[in-house]
Amino acid sequence: MEVPSDEDISAAFAKGDPDALRLLYARFGALIYSLARRSLGGQADAEDVTQQVFVSAWRGRDTFDPERGSLAGWLVTITRNRIADMLRTRQRDDRVLLHLAANVTTGDPAVPSDQVVNRVVVADELARLPEAQRLVMTLAFYSDLTHEQTAEVLQMPLGTVKSHIRRGLQRLKSRLEADRVAY
Repeated sequence: MEVPSDEDISAAFAKGDPDALRLLYARFGALIYSLARRSLGGQADAEDVTQQVFVSAWRGRDTFDPERGSLAGWLVTITRNRIADMLRTRQRDDRVLLHLAANVTTGDPAVPSDQVVNRVVVADELARLPEAQRLVMTLAFYSDLTHEQTAEVLQMPLGTVKSHIRRGLQRLKSRLEADRVAY
């Protein structure tokens, strides 16, 4: 089986051939992921950016002009933009967390000690979550936002918000069970 050239992939991609997206990912996925990973540090963020790049590329394929540059160069440009977006999101998320932390009220001194232990364990486990997942969990549960509201505030896809919450709850449950904390 002959491996298609970059030019063949570019031509098929520009025409909207669905197989071209698969070929594009196979050819450039590792490059895009490694750029994102080096810039962002985290695997989950790099995977999210990689997915966003290929979705954006497919949706905006009409804007790709092979006369102006290579497909790889175009993808790298999209990647740089998505990385910048992610870094801006992190800054915004940090501001939201600082705001939430500043508005947290101290607990009632009459709260039973097992509830205090539960709160400490939950806070500790939340601190261990990846940044994006922690922010989603904090907004969803401490700010009482719906999944849809959380997605809107964070400008994330609803499915990503739901996945972050599901994985976060699974991790919290495992930790609570391991520590035998009553919940």
